[in-house]
Amino acid sequence: MDRPDWVSDTVDPDQPSAARMYDYYLGGSHNFASDREMARKALALFPDGQLAAQANRAFLHRGVRYLLDQGIRQFLDLGSGIPTAGNVHEVAPDATVVYVDLDPVAVAHSEAILADVDRAGIVHADIRRTQDVLDAPVTQRMLDFSQPIGLLTVAVLHFIGSDDEAADIVSTFRDALPTGSGLVLAHATMDGREEEMKRIEEIYKGSANPATTRSYAQVERFLAGWDLVEPGLTWAVQWKPDWPDEADRDPSWCGNYGAVGWKR
Repeated sequence: MDRPDWVSDTVDPDQPSAARMYDYYLGGSHNFASDREMARKALALFPDGQLAAQANRAFLHRGVRYLLDQGIRQFLDLGSGIPTAGNVHEVAPDATVVYVDLDPVAVAHSEAILADVDRAGIVHADIRRTQDVLDAPVTQRMLDFSQPIGLLTVAVLHFIGSDDEAADIVSTFRDALPTGSGLVLAHATMDGREEEMKRIEEIYKGSANPATTRSYAQVERFLAGWDLVEPGLTWAVQWKPDWPDEADRDPSWCGNYGAVGWKR
């Protein structure tokens, strides 16, 4: 196949990627046939999947805007994925943003679109290696760790298979951030759709990024040490919706819990 100039020679187009599948769900064009095929299999089991991805992105926007309103002016976005429309640096045009992702396509495309954006950069790293992220030259150059930072963990922790490891990632970054820093977290859940989500997990096992959905109690554990903003951990569509009637239907359709909190 012809490779776009933003795709590294090391990328296997036949190996589906969660980042490129998410790009497909959001209506993006930076995905391959293998990603689309696997995404369609997931959507056959979870027809609301594309709407859920869009709802998750909308939650990210609300969380970022909330932190901006409280004075946060720099963000560390873990598992940022492929930069489709509505990225953090677009939602927060006056803030500094460091994106972090492991997927080479996500990183390559981020480098391309951020080439002329002085206030945003991309770190190619595994978030499980937290010190690699914190010590990366881009992180050290762009973020001021003497000032509050907004930590974004949206749609990424469900790609960490171990509960203990996922909890350690959040707590390690929390400990590295100064007092007054904020957290925006969203995580896929099996609650309300157990059978569907189990089958979707099976599909994702065939990708480069197997997924693990979690219950409310499991996700709540990741928020230890954060002072949560009302309404606390809730369905993503119910966290300070722009239009209250968005959450009128059974909110479990969105498939994600969301929360925003502070490090005090």
